[in-house]
Amino acid sequence: MSESPAPVPEPLLRMTLREDQDVFVVRQRGREVAAALGMEHQDQVRVATALSEIGRHAIGAMVTFTAEVSGRLRLVIVVEADGIGISPPEGTAAAGRLMDEVHVERDRISLMRRLPAQVGQERLAAAREELAASRPTTALDELSVQNRQLVSALEEVQAHRDELLTLNAELEETNRGVMALYTQLSEELEQTNQGVVALYAELDERSAQLREANEAKSRFLANVSHELRAPVTAIIGLTRLLLDPRSEPLTADQTHQLDLVQGSAADLLARVNDLLDLAKAESNRIEPNWAPVDLSAVFGQLRGTLRPLAKPGVRFEVADPAEPVELVTDEVLLTQILRNLLTNALKFTDAGSVAMGALVRDGRLHIAVADTGIGIPFAEQRRVFEEFHQVRGAHQAGGTGLGLPYARRLATLLGGGLSMVSEPGEGSTFTLDLPLRPAPEDDQDLPHVRAVLVVDDEAAARQALREHLTGIAEHVHEAADARSALAIAMRERPSLIFLDLRMPGGDGGELIAALAGVPELSGVPVVVVTGADVGHVPGAAAVLGKSALTRRMIADVVARVTT
Repeated sequence: MSESPAPVPEPLLRMTLREDQDVFVVRQRGREVAAALGMEHQDQVRVATALSEIGRHAIGAMVTFTAEVSGRLRLVIVVEADGIGISPPEGTAAAGRLMDEVHVERDRISLMRRLPAQVGQERLAAAREELAASRPTTALDELSVQNRQLVSALEEVQAHRDELLTLNAELEETNRGVMALYTQLSEELEQTNQGVVALYAELDERSAQLREANEAKSRFLANVSHELRAPVTAIIGLTRLLLDPRSEPLTADQTHQLDLVQGSAADLLARVNDLLDLAKAESNRIEPNWAPVDLSAVFGQLRGTLRPLAKPGVRFEVADPAEPVELVTDEVLLTQILRNLLTNALKFTDAGSVAMGALVRDGRLHIAVADTGIGIPFAEQRRVFEEFHQVRGAHQAGGTGLGLPYARRLATLLGGGLSMVSEPGEGSTFTLDLPLRPAPEDDQDLPHVRAVLVVDDEAAARQALREHLTGIAEHVHEAADARSALAIAMRERPSLIFLDLRMPGGDGGELIAALAGVPELSGVPVVVVTGADVGHVPGAAAVLGKSALTRRMIADVVARVTT
């Protein structure tokens, strides 16, 4: 069964454009229809103007006004005439800008405009009655209404223009304020930038001063330690001779006093050695000797040597790893770190236990030293790794305060770290975290030079330097004396010269003077590598100690003197 077509709405109004004056009438009637349906004034004007634009080119056409309220709410105006849609009138484009929709067909043009939401059947019935009772006015009256609408539109445009002028003036004033603020902020930012640049310059200067002070401190510690160790060692040796049973017999009081001297000298030597170790670590004069390490053997050695230090009533445990650990590190440095941690734990534990254990987690080795000693006060925990700092309190023990800072430096040197957890009165746990094997050295971080000349009368010293320069220098030339070194330098034009001071057949200082006298070689930096205790050599770019030479030191000095 076919669906019945939707009923056609009853027209509100119908009229015919017979002559030019009817254009004014259709305009008026369009405005009246729009007003009767409750459309706003602006929409009334739009409908009237659209009909005026169409009507001027549609004399003889039938105009029908219809309102659709079922489904879409809209006013539909149909202009019908034979062939009107074959050549659309000129007003169609203007009407399209005023109405929601314009459809052009062969014999009709349909104009649609949206109606207010409150329009219903009752409003349509009232509109039909109102429109049926109304009569068109004259063309003059409609022209007068149109003029009034035009004047109203012009006044509205003028008001909008005045409002725009006011807004433009306010915007101009705002722009001037913004520009003034921008200028002020720019000046303040420039002053701030200048202050920041000055601050950075001051920070760089302070950093350089701190580095120099730190280097001076390290040199001072090293020199003082060396100077003190010799007489302290002599005191210990002489004391041992006096206490030797084969020497002349001593009274009990003399023996007791010499025992005190020997103990004090041993304590002093231990502190001097701590200073020397710290100075070496700070000056990067310690280079790990990487090799496979038997962790069980290290633990066994520490267990045997440190057990006598445990106080009565203190249980000392060093547990071997549950599983074999394949560890590659420096055994000597690792033993120093663990010995330091265990010694501290035994020193500050009067009852309970001191225990050390190890486990592998996430590809790293974790060694924990836990004690049930006095613990560390919360106020002191942030400073236990500071040099020369000692925890204050009734349980304070003697020492230099260098053990933990030195242990942490060694841990860093081995690629790991040292951390601490402590509870006052309950004990402390220090954890050493190490990689199972050292990270491969990245040659991209090393400086690169074309050619280096190594001058030393000892073949072993030249070989050691050659190995350290692998990956740094493209070519390494060697000379055993100053005369041949000068000839090689003239021929090869090296980028850098490593020079020993004391050589047979010519002193290193003489070679530096000779190089300075050759214009082609006067700018070549010379690094003195010597076993002599010298702080500065005239004409040398840097001075390195031969006994503590490392690859990292060589890389650093090459980077410093060639840039």
